[in-house]
Amino acid sequence: MTPHHFIDRRLNPKGKSLANRQRFLRRARAQIKDAVQKSLKDRRVADAGKEQSISIDGKSTREPRFSHASSGGERDYVVPGNTDFVPGDEIRKPRGGQGGGGKQASQSGEGEDEFRFTLSQDELLDIFFEDLELPNLVKTQLNEIRTFLFRRAGLTTAGSPTNLNLLRTMRNSYGRRLALKRPHSDDIAALKERLFALEAIAAPSAEERAEIEALHKELETLETRRKWIPFIDPIDVRYNAFQPTPVATSQAVMFCLMDVSGSMGEREKDLAKRFFMLLHLFLRRRYEKVDIVFIRHTHEAQEVDEETFFYSRQSGGTIVSTALEEMLRIWTERYATQDWNVYVAQASDGYTQSGDAAHCVDLLSSRIMPLCQYYAYIEILDEREMEVFADEETGAELWRAYRHVHRNWPNFATKRIARPQDIFPVFHELFAKDGAERG
Repeated sequence: MTPHHFIDRRLNPKGKSLANRQRFLRRARAQIKDAVQKSLKDRRVADAGKEQSISIDGKSTREPRFSHASSGGERDYVVPGNTDFVPGDEIRKPRGGQGGGGKQASQSGEGEDEFRFTLSQDELLDIFFEDLELPNLVKTQLNEIRTFLFRRAGLTTAGSPTNLNLLRTMRNSYGRRLALKRPHSDDIAALKERLFALEAIAAPSAEERAEIEALHKELETLETRRKWIPFIDPIDVRYNAFQPTPVATSQAVMFCLMDVSGSMGEREKDLAKRFFMLLHLFLRRRYEKVDIVFIRHTHEAQEVDEETFFYSRQSGGTIVSTALEEMLRIWTERYATQDWNVYVAQASDGYTQSGDAAHCVDLLSSRIMPLCQYYAYIEILDEREMEVFADEETGAELWRAYRHVHRNWPNFATKRIARPQDIFPVFHELFAKDGAERG
């Protein structure tokens, strides 16, 4: 008997449904997103968007499906080779439970290993920013529009007359005429000259009359061949081709300002680093080129590299305005053109020298905010201070001064964070879609 094979081509095969699959994908994506967020701490700001390996619970990779429960329900079935039971006997239910994964053995059930895989850069950044977009800015609204410059890209057989490549066209024509042996104009002219000389004879001989007849036939053949093999054929014509090439006109500079005085400990610096990472990744998704400038300050400010910015143990007093002045100096020297979009992210614990807050407000209002695309100020507090300063209008001198700037400039945002889990919600709120109101 010939065996029959059945192929299940249903959209929802047995034991699986489209709705269950969608729920599974959403659940796995949530776990992936959590794993990505946990990996931020040990990564450099500029490298935070590179591909990385993450692990999620192996249980979440299984697609839900219906099956008979081994620990419930009543079922009648026959076990081959049964010698211990008769109809009516009650069979004890098997022990349930599942063991844990990893090296530790399980006493009952089956274990589950973690599911490990690598996310590409695009997948990683899509997970980061799937719910975000840049706010409506003052100078430029970024909508992924690119500027193109047309560059030479070889030759083509179609185009406008202004792009005709005459040299290549004539070269193709000459090669085709040689290959097809098109009669040359000089050869035809020589035959006509000989024919004219013979026809000028008053009483030609029989040989001359035969030559005249032969010349007429040869000229007719050559003229016909010349008509069938034109001097320039459409297949000879070549045009200069121009290909649109994207030009990196969208470029941004990101100024990272951080207070490194004695009141900013490792916890505060770690929280600031995580926020700077998110902002840098976000800008990389919207701009062709992003420069990062790290400025740290105590009672004086200086531009440093990333390693020094986050891990140097230098300490001192606190004068925030020095960082703003240093930022203006660097902007004037390197970025004072319309080609650069300026972003500023400042992290501080909110303390500065008495009277310095007023100077900061003056610098921001008169010089920095008019040239800035977006300014995000993050104040890092401990959990007790977060409870004390629950009202956004209360706080240290610098916070109150910056709230005044916020009321006058819609592209100036102020937020407070106390724990790592506060960073991403704050980032969502700062860059929420549809121009959601920011604090």
